[in-house]
Amino acid sequence: MDPTQPALGDQQEMSFIDHLEALRWHIIRAAIAVVLFALAAFFSKDFLFHDLILGPSRADFWTYRMFCRAGEWLHAPSLCIDKIGFVIQNREMSGQLTMHISTSFIVGLVLGFPYLFWELWRFIKPGLYPHERQNSRGAVFFVSVLFAIGLLFGYYIAAPMSIQFLANYVVDPTIENQMDMQSYISTLTTMSLSCAFVFELPMIVFFLAKAGLITPEIMRVYRKHAIVVILVIAAIITPPDVSAQIIVTIPIILLYELSINIARVVSRGRTAALNARLAENQGVA
Repeated sequence: MDPTQPALGDQQEMSFIDHLEALRWHIIRAAIAVVLFALAAFFSKDFLFHDLILGPSRADFWTYRMFCRAGEWLHAPSLCIDKIGFVIQNREMSGQLTMHISTSFIVGLVLGFPYLFWELWRFIKPGLYPHERQNSRGAVFFVSVLFAIGLLFGYYIAAPMSIQFLANYVVDPTIENQMDMQSYISTLTTMSLSCAFVFELPMIVFFLAKAGLITPEIMRVYRKHAIVVILVIAAIITPPDVSAQIIVTIPIILLYELSINIARVVSRGRTAALNARLAENQGVA
């Protein structure tokens, strides 16, 4: 053994340390991006709370106006929401300041999500084989787009319906609904972020199919089981309102069907690549 060469364990230790150092800088850059977005949200207090956070608590919210138009077109005036049956209150001395800071941080994470995933992808990408890098092109773009679509669906559809159902549900007319600010914002953010991550299903299936862990045949066989799971997920992230559960369930089922097609395309590509390698090996032999 050449004494001038480091031992194998030292090489692995240096390699591990180098990876930790690279990961540290990725985390630092991602954290800086989140902090910058959070600061921008913090100093945009009027827009953040009056227009964005408290939008679903007012009757002039976009979703409610669209429901009214749909009610006029369908001759169903019950769809029109012209009154909000609750009042948002703050019951703690530092409640508004604390909520301002925490909400700004959440918005920073949401706005910085594409960059966060990009930094994660930059850390993972050097460890992939060339064909894996080629097959995963556009991953950051599609993950970000699906996240944004799911977030908008949750904010404009799922969250307003949940808020309206829970706010107008009464056990006795003499009891007024006075919502705590933290409870309202928690419901809004939970609904919106849940839908954002659920909408990542096609990309999850894409990577699992690339790894050979899932096939379109398996997804077809377990379609009924998946629908049951989807119904359970919809019941968890929505209030016990049938209409809200149906509205949330339909897009998720469509995403599942889209994922089956994605898995089929990936499976065909894997099969074609495998046949090409076998033919190449036979030709060399």
